[in-house]
Amino acid sequence: MRPAAIDWTPPDRAEGDPRPPAQWRRILALFRPYRGRLTTVGLLVAASAVVSVISPFLLRAVLDTAIPQGRTGLLSLLVLGMILTAVVNSIFNVLQTLISTTVGQRVMHDLRTSVYGHLQRQSLAFFTRTRTGEVQSRIANDIGGMQSTVTSTATSLVSNLTAVIASIVAMVALDWRLTVVSLLLLPLFVWISRRVGRERKKITTERQKQLAAMSSAVQESLSVSGILLGRTMGRSDSLAREFTEQSDQLADLEVRASMAGRWRMNTIMIVMAAMPALIYWAAGLTSAAGAPIVSVGTLVAFVTLQQGLFRPTVSLLSTGVDVQTSLALFQRIFEYLDLPVEIAEPPRPVGLTDIRGEVRFEAVDFRYDPEQERPTLTGVELKVPAGTSLAVVGETGSGKTTLSYLVPRLYDVTGGRVTLDGVDVRELSFDTLSRAVGVVSQETYLFHASVADNLRFAKPGASDAELVEAARAAQIHETIAALPDGYDTLVGERGYRFSGGEKQRLALARTILRNPPVLILDEATSALDNRTEQAVQQAVDTLAAGRTTITIAHRLSTVRSADQIAVLDHGEVVELGTHEELVELDGRYAALLRREAPEAAALSAAALGHA
Repeated sequence: MRPAAIDWTPPDRAEGDPRPPAQWRRILALFRPYRGRLTTVGLLVAASAVVSVISPFLLRAVLDTAIPQGRTGLLSLLVLGMILTAVVNSIFNVLQTLISTTVGQRVMHDLRTSVYGHLQRQSLAFFTRTRTGEVQSRIANDIGGMQSTVTSTATSLVSNLTAVIASIVAMVALDWRLTVVSLLLLPLFVWISRRVGRERKKITTERQKQLAAMSSAVQESLSVSGILLGRTMGRSDSLAREFTEQSDQLADLEVRASMAGRWRMNTIMIVMAAMPALIYWAAGLTSAAGAPIVSVGTLVAFVTLQQGLFRPTVSLLSTGVDVQTSLALFQRIFEYLDLPVEIAEPPRPVGLTDIRGEVRFEAVDFRYDPEQERPTLTGVELKVPAGTSLAVVGETGSGKTTLSYLVPRLYDVTGGRVTLDGVDVRELSFDTLSRAVGVVSQETYLFHASVADNLRFAKPGASDAELVEAARAAQIHETIAALPDGYDTLVGERGYRFSGGEKQRLALARTILRNPPVLILDEATSALDNRTEQAVQQAVDTLAAGRTTITIAHRLSTVRSADQIAVLDHGEVVELGTHEELVELDGRYAALLRREAPEAAALSAAALGHA
């Protein structure tokens, strides 16, 4: 019995949730390891802002002093100073861009690796509840969507804020009255930008959810299995229509995200663009009425500074909108980072050096869900001495596969304990457990890589000779050697270049390389033809020799030689003994044997008739 696969979704947050300040602290904490570089960026930004406001004062001196008085030497020095400020400012900008982009990319790297590493520590239950496309979307789309914010926003924020402050100080120094006029509408602009930011944040959350849904659809329907299912069921056109609808919804969200608040932000830019004209108009009116309030040089320098104020102000407002939009992405990433680790390595793990391989189930209870009405396993008591074999049989849904999950800690027991050489598996280090227990599951997974790479996944440093030896033991070497590229042959998506029996033997060869003292075999021979089954069974027998072996049996003919056979019924061990003992008992096991006999005979007859 396994949990139903459903989409994992985070709980909705109520309005006024006090978490945003904490979220800001977490975002700032991402930059903490790079505070030295960020300090350098801050100094460069401050220096750039100071240099930028020098130029208008030089311009005022040119217009009010050098040109009217005909002082060509002073004029040349002032012009040279203006050119030098532009050059120095450009150098500062390049340096701060280089450092800030480097820091941003390191933060992106830290986020990606943190999310990936955290997901690697999640239990199998999380991945049975969550679509693969959803996970991929969080790592690729959400973190990728934060790139501009993380790499440039922090620098842009500091740079523009410094430029605004420096410009306001310089404007006040030129004329405080014109400065007051220039800043009257600034609070309104800030309010408008905050409204736009909240609107875009909401749309961004919807957009990322839609991207995740599309990623899941692509991952599921364009895999080899998805293509086979779609075509054989005649649903290819239907899948294409569904994808078209999802893409259409995403396109609408992209337009909404792009246009949200666009008119309001453009109104701000129009007003700011009109301000210099209003300043000239005000200065002209005062000149017509009497003595001008400022000189021509001061007026031109002030308008230049005003433009230097408006540009970073608009940029600051836009940055604020982008930051609020990115908060939605950060929130989605933090939701994954906040997932509790259900199966964690103990603070002081036990490391076994000489592993004998004795496995015990002591009063084991297990539920996939705390609210599950009936437990999947109840009071399981089993002892598997080192080097012996245990076969677990029973009806479908009796808990056989679940029992096998508990030894390698794919799930943790909810009652009792599972021990390896007398030590609770929950107290063992992950490294010890992975070296001690090898699993050949019913569902063989192969990476889209070469045969050699798939085998070396179990032992990265394995030599070519070791690969060949393991493949021979798994009865697959001759098949591999006959391929044009031999061990360099790509296996294809999920191993689709190989048959079911060949994939199963490749998985066995991979486990042989690992050489674990305890072996979990979720038998996969029931769906194979007789010849392939015999080859796979020979490989299984070779692999199991001398190891503690727990076999999840779906075909009873494969477990007659097991040292012990446990019969599960609704999660309870109802019979335990050897094949002969259980046959003589004439209970559940014997009934399963009698039911399997006519089915096997019918299958053999059908196979002979087909031949």
